Amino acid sequence: MIRKSVPNMFTIGNLFLGILSMILVYNKHPELAAIFVIVAMLMDGLDGRVARALNAQSEFGKELDSLSDVISFGLAPAFIMYVVAFSDASVVNEPIAWIITSIFPICGAMRLARFNVVAGTPGYFIGLPIPAAGGFLCTLALFANELSPYILLVATLLLSYLMVSRVKYPNFKKVGIPKNAIWITPIIVVVAVLLAIEFPGILTKMIFIPLLLYALYGLKKNVDRLFRPLKRNRRNKEEQSRTEWPM
Repeated sequence: MIRKSVPNMFTIGNLFLGILSMILVYNKHPELAAIFVIVAMLMDGLDGRVARALNAQSEFGKELDSLSDVISFGLAPAFIMYVVAFSDASVVNEPIAWIITSIFPICGAMRLARFNVVAGTPGYFIGLPIPAAGGFLCTLALFANELSPYILLVATLLLSYLMVSRVKYPNFKKVGIPKNAIWITPIIVVVAVLLAIEFPGILTKMIFIPLLLYALYGLKKNVDRLFRPLKRNRRNKEEQSRTEWPM
């Protein structure tokens, strides 16, 4: 019984950090709020690995994980972005800000629902995973002073689209944890939390870069897929032209 509860403790920790991040940004601590979402990503990555290492997978854990992810990586990042960048009515039209802020967690919930019922491609996620999208959005919010709010609105919509798209993203979840190394995972979490509290600004902006590259990977694949028919048509026309006018 205790063995089966261990992975769920990581999931509950993920949920707790997501809720805490919303409280923090509401109380004017956006950097700490963003880094707590990043630590929640760590917890989310560990719960499945711990469950597999302990052979403690369960339907309860799967449902709890999805519900936690909607809050920690859907609602919390959208709320962080709204408070930091969209809440000033003199800069962004309020109804537009409300709608775009709402679209992000809605698309995240749809992404999770599809993940739970549709078989994916081995080694890949279909659509941008919600933890990556949420981590990217909340770290992007920290650049609100450097970027136009309209750029941030478009970025929020783009991330929402990528979550529900058919773009394939590499899946690193199959990288497991040896059973005899499970005891290290609580230490990793504690160290991550301590570093997050001590260096919130530096860590969030460092983590922003790999998250950006991961999101752009799928965007590039999507653009390639859109232009693939045009390239194919051009190639067919060139081959047809060579056939009609042989050298």
